[in-house]
Amino acid sequence: MKKLIALFCVLTLTLGLWGCRSAAPAETEDDGEEQQVEVTDDYKIGIITGTVSQGEEEFQAAQQMIEEFGKDRIVTATYPDKFNDEVETTIAQVVNLASDEKVKAIVFVQSVPGAIAAIEKTRETRPDMLFVCGVAAEAPREIAAAADVVMLVDEIGMGTTVIEQAKEMGATTFVHYSFPRHLGYETIAARTALFKENCEKEGITYVEATAPDPTGDAGTSGAQQFILEDVPRKIEEYGKDTAFFSTNCSMQEPLIRTIAEMGAIFPQQCCPSPYHAYPAALNIETAGHEGDVEYMLDQITTKVEEAGNTGRMSTWPLPVNMLMVEAGVDYAQKFCEGKTDGSFDDAEMRASISKIAKKYNAQETLSLYADDEGEIDNFYMILCDFYNF
Repeated sequence: MKKLIALFCVLTLTLGLWGCRSAAPAETEDDGEEQQVEVTDDYKIGIITGTVSQGEEEFQAAQQMIEEFGKDRIVTATYPDKFNDEVETTIAQVVNLASDEKVKAIVFVQSVPGAIAAIEKTRETRPDMLFVCGVAAEAPREIAAAADVVMLVDEIGMGTTVIEQAKEMGATTFVHYSFPRHLGYETIAARTALFKENCEKEGITYVEATAPDPTGDAGTSGAQQFILEDVPRKIEEYGKDTAFFSTNCSMQEPLIRTIAEMGAIFPQQCCPSPYHAYPAALNIETAGHEGDVEYMLDQITTKVEEAGNTGRMSTWPLPVNMLMVEAGVDYAQKFCEGKTDGSFDDAEMRASISKIAKKYNAQETLSLYADDEGEIDNFYMILCDFYNF
C-alpha cells in the first residue's frame, strides 16, 4: 500500500516531462539518418473504435469526423465486441486501415487489448504511421512505447474525486461493480485501491460487487440484466444513500436508469460524459442535437428532477471519449501537414486537447501518467470537474 500511495503522489504532484519516446524524428536502424515524414495534403486519417454496443460515444464521434471532414479524409473501422477473445480481428482491422497508402495516421479509441500487437504489426510495413491511442487498456509503459500519443481518463485521480463527490451527495455506502479482467488493468486496480482507502477515510462503507464480464459467455445483455437485478438488492440492503460505480461502459445505462428510479446516488460513469448512457437511460431524444452539450445537460437535469433525484446524480460537462477522438484527429492533421515537431509534439498535443475541450465549454486538467519509474511524457491523463443534476 505504501508503494501505491507513493505512486499516486508522484502522479498528482509532478508536471515535468519524462518518457520513453522522443519528440525528434526517428532514426533508421541501418544508417542512423533521420527518417523524413512525407508532408502532403493528400492524406487520410483512420479511426478505429468499438461498436455502438461497446462504445457508442467514440463510435458516434468517428461518424461526426466523417461528416466534418469527408470520406476522402476520414476512414473508420471497429474492433469486435468480444475483443479480448478476438485479438486477431482487431489486428486485422488496423492493418487493413493501414493498407491504404494515403492513411498516414490512425486514432485508436478505445485502445483495447490487442492495440499494441496491432501497432507493431502495422509498423512492420508502415514504420512512420502515427498512432494516437485513447482509453488505453494495456500496460501503460508498453502502450506508450508502442504508440506516439496516449490518452486516458485520469482513473487514478478519480479514486479520490469520485469518493469526494459521493460524500458531498450524502453517500454512506459505495458499491463498486467490476470483474477480474478490468481489475487486472493497472490503472483500474490502482483506482480501486484508492476507492477503498478514501471510503475508509470518509467513513463510507465500501462494497466490492463482482459483475459478469460483457465479453464473457453471458455477453452484454447478461451483464446489463445483472445490474438491473442487483442494484435494487443493494439499495434494499444498504439504503438509498448508496453510491454506485461500474468500470464497464455497457453497464452504465441500466445503472443510471435504476438509480434514478430508486433514488440512489450516481457520482459519474466510468467514462464521464453527458452523452454516455444518460440519454438512453432517461429516454432523452438526441436526434438533431448531436454535439449540443448544453441541450443534453439541460435535458438530463429535467429528467433527474422529474424522477425526484435532484442533487444525487452527476457527470463531467465534457464528453471525454469524444474529446479523445476529436483531439486525436486534430493532432493527426497537424502531423500529416508537417505542423508538429516529429510524431510526438507535447505542445501541439496539449493544444489539440485544449481546443476540443473549449469546443464543449469545459476546462480540462492534464497530468502525465507516472509510476515508480517516473512520468511518461506521451501519456496524458484527463480530469474534469463535476456537473451536478
